[in-house]
Amino acid sequence: MLTYPQIDPVAFSVGPLSVHWYGLMYLIAFVLFIGLGRWHIKRRPELGWTAQQLDDLLFYGVIGVVVGGRLGEVLFYQPGYYFDHPLEILATWKGGMSFHGGFLGVLVAMWLYGRKHNKGFWQITDFIAPLVPTGLAAGRVGNFINGELWGRAADPSLPWAMVFPHVDTLPRHPSQLYQAAGEGLLLFALLWWYARAPRPLRATSAVFLMGYGVLRFIMEFFRTPDPGIFSALGGGLSTAQWLCVPMILIGIAMMIHARRQAAH
Repeated sequence: MLTYPQIDPVAFSVGPLSVHWYGLMYLIAFVLFIGLGRWHIKRRPELGWTAQQLDDLLFYGVIGVVVGGRLGEVLFYQPGYYFDHPLEILATWKGGMSFHGGFLGVLVAMWLYGRKHNKGFWQITDFIAPLVPTGLAAGRVGNFINGELWGRAADPSLPWAMVFPHVDTLPRHPSQLYQAAGEGLLLFALLWWYARAPRPLRATSAVFLMGYGVLRFIMEFFRTPDPGIFSALGGGLSTAQWLCVPMILIGIAMMIHARRQAAH
């Protein structure tokens, strides 16, 4: 068995300013978004995007991710705690960002961007879908460094089973790294390949919804589930799994619609 290395969450300090690894992971995510976005623009010039538009898009996306992600954590997972400790809502360096909240925040931000810059909503989401998963991978690495969102108990014979001493002495799945590999790198490879050629409008967005929904649904079986507001729905599913179900269904409906439109 492995032992969690108890990584200092502070990457470095400059005087009174401490820079946390979790924040650096978000910075890496945004840098990857820009780098991959410029590459995507070059390989698909017919999409009609420019580097300046990409930079503006990132600005909107950052606001959507941070505001939506934090509000999602507050409303979906720990409303009681944060309503009792409202100032903790601002302590994003401690972790606690909901993907589903950030996803909704980004959708609102993309809609606002489209209205201002005269871009269609689905045109925008199809463009950014392949650029998002590497950022998700970076975020999961940040979760691992923070020692949060640990996995369920694992068979001690599993070679990579890990004990998180700050939790207990049980061997556990390092589910943060599973998610970084699955929802991050694997989903990126799928979307980057799929978006290499022209696809029907909405199709790339649909692949993102279905791909993330299915992969996250699976990964939740290895992760200690957060209670959340939907855990009472039963069925043995976590709040995150319940939130993934509509993503998958909407993605399937979008793909069917996109293919039918393309056929006419």
